[in-house]
Amino acid sequence: MHEIDKKAKEAKEKKAAYGPDIDLDDYCTEGECHLPVEKPEELPEEDRSIMLKAGVDTSEEGRSGSYIQKDTAAIYATSLMDGLEVLPIKEALKLGWVHEYYWKLVPADQDKYTSLAYSDLHNGYVIRSLPGAKVTFPVQACLYLHQDALSQNVHNLVIAGEDSELHVITGCVSGSHVNKGLHVGISEFFVKKNAKLSFTMIHHWAEGMMVRPRSVGVVEEGGLFLNNYVCMKPLKSLQMYPTTRLVGKGAVARFYSLLVGHPGSELDVGGRIILNAPETRAEIIARAISNGGTIISRGHLMGDVPGVKAHLECRGLILRGGDILAIPELHGKAEGVEMSHEAAVGKINQDEILYLMARGLSEDEATATIVRGFMSVDIPGLPADLKNQVDMAVASTNQEVM
Repeated sequence: MHEIDKKAKEAKEKKAAYGPDIDLDDYCTEGECHLPVEKPEELPEEDRSIMLKAGVDTSEEGRSGSYIQKDTAAIYATSLMDGLEVLPIKEALKLGWVHEYYWKLVPADQDKYTSLAYSDLHNGYVIRSLPGAKVTFPVQACLYLHQDALSQNVHNLVIAGEDSELHVITGCVSGSHVNKGLHVGISEFFVKKNAKLSFTMIHHWAEGMMVRPRSVGVVEEGGLFLNNYVCMKPLKSLQMYPTTRLVGKGAVARFYSLLVGHPGSELDVGGRIILNAPETRAEIIARAISNGGTIISRGHLMGDVPGVKAHLECRGLILRGGDILAIPELHGKAEGVEMSHEAAVGKINQDEILYLMARGLSEDEATATIVRGFMSVDIPGLPADLKNQVDMAVASTNQEVM
């Protein structure tokens, strides 16, 4: 191969692996003025309807707290129960204890997106369950991009105190009139000793959105971290690779992701779990459907000490063209680690369609049934309300895919 051809091939592979570069100068950082609201139900009907599509219910029924950010402004933040704190991060940074967590896991100089969030922070949230608190109803947070061509830069801290239980659902959405935008989201998760944290993120962006989340978590002894990600709507480019370290004996982390790649979309989504302590457990489960888009599904498990157990599973389904690249990685660094992986990419089995058609379904109905079953992943430990939100996202997308 000629040297020029080799360099061209390497450049193409790099783009496929890491997604398109983004010119930050294409986006403004000054947000429109949005005033705080006393109650989320005071928001315009359009805003409330858009938020609901990402699981954020402005009635706050069945919620323990809420945070809403519109463009760069935190317009609502409240806790509805004892033992729970919900604050805009700019307000929280006035409190001394927050600096024990702020930028402690994600390096500010990791890349140009983390540097942007560090130097030009708009806002974000701090959600903390105090030691021993059982926050069984979900806390909801909405990061809403309403202004066209805006770069929304946020930093979030989620802290589950010792022996506490905390469930968070974050809905990321953009207005119907938004043609393009950039979302830079830094998230740091702290799961203290014997605490339980479930974090469910649902993305419902505009087709021209560029999305660059950067997140790291740490789980102490006996802690449990469930990290669920749902992205089934069209967007231009998504690149995320959350990392969690299990640093205490018996700590557990589970990542679940549901992805749909639409025509023109590039999704580079992965996850890494590092098992640093004895008797730790980890699981990464991904389901991906390409409906004409490009999906890169990554998973990386690293076992540093003997006696750890971990499993990685990625399954992809190609409906109407497109690309799916599954990249599973296992890295054992000690004797006695138990790690496994399973990866499969294919198309719908025609025999399954014929079987369902023989029982009275049309071809489209049969295909929709198979897709719905493929995307139905049992996520143990989720409250019923959050499970319903995930199921609703799957159902609504199933109609659009078909």
